[in-house]
Amino acid sequence: MTEPLLTGTGLGMIRGERVLFRDVSLEARMHDTVILRGANGAGKTTLLRILAGLTRPESGAVTRSAPHHWVSHREGLKPHETPHEHLSLWAKAWGATANVDGILKFMGLSRPADVPARHLSAGQRRRTALARLLLQPRSIWLLDEPFTALDAEGRELVLSLIEDHCREGGCVVAAIHGEAGFGAANEVTL
Repeated sequence: MTEPLLTGTGLGMIRGERVLFRDVSLEARMHDTVILRGANGAGKTTLLRILAGLTRPESGAVTRSAPHHWVSHREGLKPHETPHEHLSLWAKAWGATANVDGILKFMGLSRPADVPARHLSAGQRRRTALARLLLQPRSIWLLDEPFTALDAEGRELVLSLIEDHCREGGCVVAAIHGEAGFGAANEVTL
């Protein structure tokens, strides 16, 4: 069995006087998908932020043995920014030599590539955010509600991205409401 790409051990988080979760442990190895489930406000996004190193847990530890991508439920696009500008800026920041036009085409964003984000549909903004996954290979994908605002075609596209990524040796940890559409090595309920 391969070593885990991502491990969270004994993770706990408190917000104010409320315990969001305690003693949560998970691991993701090559080819794994881990689904985080729970009601709104249960702490799924907070747990993903902890796994990404963006938030410190009250207890426990996270170990990552590979680089990761983090895609929040908020797309992170500026209102004036086009999908092409958004991906080009991220590629430049990461030193990636990705084919931005090819990624936009693959993600079904060729037509709105030069439309400011404020004029895009919610699904087009979501596709743009998820397109960042393709700019630079990283083994660990941390996805917060990846199917939000996507139509059936967009959902199938994201499912194929997840399946391809895992088949190629990556892992995915995703907070998901409803049916995932893919098998999971593990489910964590908060």
